[in-house]
Amino acid sequence: MESEKFLELMKNAKVYDLSHPVSIFTPPWPHDKSFEVHFFKRVTGAYGGGQGANGQILNWSNSVGTHLVGETAYHSGGRAISDIPLKELSGQGVVVDISDAVSDYGIITPEMITERANVKEGDILIIYTGYNKYSWDKPDASEFDFLVRHPGANMEFFEWAMKMKLKWVGTDAGCIEHPMNTPIKYWHERDFTKAKEKLREDCGKEWDEMFPPEEYYKLMHIKVPKSHLVFVESVGGDIEKVLNKRVWFFNGVIPFMETEAAWTRLAAYEAPDGMNNEEFIQIMESMEQYDLTVPFSVRTPQWLNYEPLTVKFFKRVGQQQFGLGRNASICNASIHLGTHMDGEKHFYPAGKTIGQVPLEDWIGPGVVADISDMVSDVSVYTPEMIKKVVDIHEGDILIIKTGWNKYGWNSPDSDEFRYMVRHPGPSPDFAEWAINMKIKWIGVDAVSADHPMNTIMRIWHPKTFQEANRKLKEQFGKDWDEMYPIEKFYQVMHIKLFPKHIVHAENLASDIANLPSGRYYIGCFLARVMEAESMWGRFVAWKAK
Repeated sequence: MESEKFLELMKNAKVYDLSHPVSIFTPPWPHDKSFEVHFFKRVTGAYGGGQGANGQILNWSNSVGTHLVGETAYHSGGRAISDIPLKELSGQGVVVDISDAVSDYGIITPEMITERANVKEGDILIIYTGYNKYSWDKPDASEFDFLVRHPGANMEFFEWAMKMKLKWVGTDAGCIEHPMNTPIKYWHERDFTKAKEKLREDCGKEWDEMFPPEEYYKLMHIKVPKSHLVFVESVGGDIEKVLNKRVWFFNGVIPFMETEAAWTRLAAYEAPDGMNNEEFIQIMESMEQYDLTVPFSVRTPQWLNYEPLTVKFFKRVGQQQFGLGRNASICNASIHLGTHMDGEKHFYPAGKTIGQVPLEDWIGPGVVADISDMVSDVSVYTPEMIKKVVDIHEGDILIIKTGWNKYGWNSPDSDEFRYMVRHPGPSPDFAEWAINMKIKWIGVDAVSADHPMNTIMRIWHPKTFQEANRKLKEQFGKDWDEMYPIEKFYQVMHIKLFPKHIVHAENLASDIANLPSGRYYIGCFLARVMEAESMWGRFVAWKAK
């Protein structure tokens, strides 16, 4: 398929956001850590963080909101989330509505799925139990129903899912496992009593007869993770709009290296009106996918005076009742590290938080502009350089490839000082050009879309500023303060663009290293965090074969 036809197809495709909002009000899985947000700095300055931006520190466990449960949640020797390729996170599948067949403490069986839908080998499967209605953000919100009383799968279901080689399985409830096959059975004994009574009534069996503890342990903690079957819990959002439909899913999980689970943004794509859905899915299955996201790790450097990522495991498989334990961690970090989107509120208090921005604002046609052969340390790039290498249209997403990804933390050529302090930056007219072009958002394979010498780094690194000033005179014949008067151009890409709703992603990486200039469908799948000024996510570029 021709590039422009593919972009037009994607522009008109129906897209559904299947993610719960993540908020300080979102309940974590029982006994896990609630989500916390702390401002450690403001634009005008604050305790502990200098001045120049609104900056937050987040503290969270990964069982809050829509999240992927990785192999290492059950099996410490499993693959890291960052090692799951895009081909396994995305693909065709179905959302199967079994809400008419389940109720509190009910058992989900393979037959409930196969009686209602044609599930193919290698599919993605999302199970709709109807318990999404009890999510914290719904009128019928009930934390107990959503997390303690929801239905769960029997052992035969997991065996069937592995036999079918399903890529991943999602559920609109708090957990894919039956809650009474977790420590909840001890924390809420009255509910366990009710669950046992229902099992006797429905199946004529005792709980340990239906779920033999040792066999269940081997299944969930060894066999399932070794098969690479992973799960997405607390699926929500527009899920009711895709019930019993075959769609194409994208699972935009944050590519954590150390944690057992991670936030994700789920999207479902359906053919535009007038097009055969099977034909659409075939195109989606055959397209090229490029991951533009750096693996997220405790080793990832944060922006210079920000808080790094820390990961603390507060429970392990072996620390709980036999067969019921999972590895689980608490994370703490400022947001501006790894591949992330600077949101409007990072500099513009009246702007939207990340969670308030609809998914369609983060996805769409765009360009990758490879200007790496035209820039060098602390040099300046211009709109003319972009237009020279790519056919950019009004309203596009713009990805700027400077080549600085090669100096990132996980590269063989890693040079942290060069990456953080000496990257190229835009000319004075760049922000105004972006506004006139109605650019949707900007991404860059460096630590900032502003020139480092138009930030506080000019003060922190005076020798680098002297070098940048000399280079500017050679390139443009002007002194820095003549070309970039501080009152007008200090952090101009943040301060001037964010009120215009043009934000930018930083630290794009991975496949961008080998991506040529051209037009692509670009996706930014950010965790849907309601109070966040900025956020991590999965950044991708798609191109038709």
